[in-house]
Amino acid sequence: RSPQNCAAERSHTQNQIRTISSSMARRTLTDKRVILTGASSGIGWHLALQLAAAGAKLVCCARREDRLIELKNLIQSTHSNLQTNCQIVAGDITEPSIRNQLIDKSIESYGGIDLVINNAGVGAMGRFDEARPERLRQIFEVNFFAAVELIRESLPHLRQGRGPMIVNISSVLGHRGAPLKSEYCASKFALHGFSDSLRAELVRDGIDVLLVSPSTTDSEFFESTIEDKTKKNWRSRGAMPPEQVAAKTIRAIQSGKQEIILSLGGKVLVWLDRLSPSLANRILAKFGN
Repeated sequence: RSPQNCAAERSHTQNQIRTISSSMARRTLTDKRVILTGASSGIGWHLALQLAAAGAKLVCCARREDRLIELKNLIQSTHSNLQTNCQIVAGDITEPSIRNQLIDKSIESYGGIDLVINNAGVGAMGRFDEARPERLRQIFEVNFFAAVELIRESLPHLRQGRGPMIVNISSVLGHRGAPLKSEYCASKFALHGFSDSLRAELVRDGIDVLLVSPSTTDSEFFESTIEDKTKKNWRSRGAMPPEQVAAKTIRAIQSGKQEIILSLGGKVLVWLDRLSPSLANRILAKFGN
């Protein structure tokens, strides 16, 4: 190879390293333009409050308009200097028109998009062989397809964003499946794999992808499931408060992390599955049903 070719290759490699390093640099949230789904309760509610406190400009989405109005009023009353910095869109995120409204509102109100946070999610409990096919499709529509399509539609604007990032709120059950939640696990595994692939594809665009994997969270999730045929009490005494999940997520956004598993129990489960999947299978089969 000629010296000129070697120099060109070195320059290209250095540019790639600079792109990757800059995309992982610490990110300030002041004036960041954020689309947030599933904002009416739980993790999404606290993400909105904490992002607003950090100076972000929000477009929040959920189905319950009354809760979105309450959220907006709370943000405005708490941060009087941010009164124009929380917009709301009420509707079903699986509808293309609602996703378009989210993007349009961020462009019209703030001039662009810097962060897309896919937090909306739904689950169901019960044996797979006792479930209707519609249950699987409903879960995938919310947990996977809506998130993926919102990302697809936002990408042209994220490429023009300031320190852009995609945040997918997944679950530790996107790393290791558990009985009686097969469809939910499948949807989170799909989101996990998609996030890993997308992260590698977008690195040269300077767009980060963060996958957040909480364990059981003390939220309204179990009260709003599509179906529960188990009659179990799924609430855990060790459930993480949603405000703590939100705080850990925001720190990961700021520091440019690519993936976080939030609880010690979640980390143990993931490592057990990696080191001894047969043991993990036996434990979940015995205690998870």
